Amino acid sequence: MKTKIIYPLLIIVAASSYGILSTVIKVAMGRGFTSDEAVTSQYLIGFFLALVCFILTKGKIPKLGKKEFMLLLFAGIFTGTTGIVYGKSLNYLPASLAVVLLFQFTWIGMLIDCILRKRWPSRHEAISLAILFVGTLLAAGVAFEADLSNFQWKGWLFGFCSAISFAIFLQINSRSIEGITTIERTLFTSFFALVLISIFLSPEILWNGILIREGLWQFGLVLGFFGTILPIFLLAFAVPKVGGGIASILSAMELPVAVFASVIVLHEAITWLQIIGIVLILWGIALPTMLSEKQLKKLQKEKQ
Repeated sequence: MKTKIIYPLLIIVAASSYGILSTVIKVAMGRGFTSDEAVTSQYLIGFFLALVCFILTKGKIPKLGKKEFMLLLFAGIFTGTTGIVYGKSLNYLPASLAVVLLFQFTWIGMLIDCILRKRWPSRHEAISLAILFVGTLLAAGVAFEADLSNFQWKGWLFGFCSAISFAIFLQINSRSIEGITTIERTLFTSFFALVLISIFLSPEILWNGILIREGLWQFGLVLGFFGTILPIFLLAFAVPKVGGGIASILSAMELPVAVFASVIVLHEAITWLQIIGIVLILWGIALPTMLSEKQLKKLQKEKQ
């Protein structure tokens, strides 16, 4: 019983670590850095942290087949893609609307999982998704009376692409890879993500002195640990145990943490509607696990 609970908890911890990233990036921007520079430092230092962990554990570069290599490659690509397109959406949309679009990964991830496994969503999965959708709208503080037609289509496109990208990333992580440790998987994923980020964002931080001389490394260290090392490691370890569908639901924990982090660190205001939304999200996250445990106990009683 305890073993079954630990994997969902690890996914919640991973999602929570993602939740603090937007606040850290905003603090970095307040110190004069751009969001592109902050995100690039995240993946750069994240890769070096993964490399240090790999060396300390005396890891060896595993021999990978074509299938295993492609899984790691695409895990890294969609990790980096999520950061890129979500950042682009913020150039066209308010943060509250961009985060709502990102959190469409919950139902997109469930849809992908159902297609791949050739199944319909279970009743408790469908109920959870409905609760999460309403809770996300409230927690993000979206003004329902706002004229959404004023926002550029590019913002909508980038925001929705970030949801698709993150949903695919979760599905890829639901595939176990034989003959490779979680640390080795984290190293490969972070490396491929860094290559992609370096192409599209700010690789010049490596040679223009901003990383060391101006102190960007401090933000990169926090972002690299909580945005690359911890979540990739935990998701690679736990998602194969619970499946991509449930992982999509559990990962919704990112939004409540993002809201609380902005309130505590940035002193942003929080409304009662947002609090109600956060409670709904927590309920939606807990519901599948609670109902699964209830069904398991019922089956055990029937067998007795």
